[in-house]
Amino acid sequence: MTLQSAGSMKRKENILIITRRLIILSGITLLLMVSFFGLTLWLSQRFMVSWVCFMAGIMGGFVSIQQRLKKIGNEELTLLSESWYQILLIPIYGGIFSLVLYLLFLSGLLEGSLFPVFTTGSAGPGVAAPPLNATTIKDFFSNTYPSTGQDLAKLIFWCFLAGFSERLVPQIITHMGSKAPGVKEEEDH
Repeated sequence: MTLQSAGSMKRKENILIITRRLIILSGITLLLMVSFFGLTLWLSQRFMVSWVCFMAGIMGGFVSIQQRLKKIGNEELTLLSESWYQILLIPIYGGIFSLVLYLLFLSGLLEGSLFPVFTTGSAGPGVAAPPLNATTIKDFFSNTYPSTGQDLAKLIFWCFLAGFSERLVPQIITHMGSKAPGVKEEEDH
């Protein structure tokens, strides 16, 4: 066996190891998502949207890794195949980015027909918001939901995309930061 074919065999073996781990972790994540939805329906409780966002971001991260496997260099491939933690790192970042995106949607900083619209059950239109405290924050996060099924689908899509495209949310943050009042844009020389 030549050195090149041995390297090729090791690469294929590493890809198979990583793929198995991705399948297992994706299955666990999907099972948790379905269980979470099922429990909230069974208990007649409203689900926490933030968990759905986080899990959709994680799934996006898993799919992103799988899509890039054939393009990853041998050194990184070996690292991924030797550690469950390395495989989990990118999806966890995806989950965090999806939560940041969710906050951008809730804050109204990202709006438009492509983005979800939210409804809150804590106060009606024209009602002054109560002073900010732990109870109002808890009420806001536990009583604010996508307005329609389409808005829920948009939210899940964008959260999946935040996990899939690891540069999406940082680019949005950079763009918003450069447009903030008092922030000077760097000039290209």
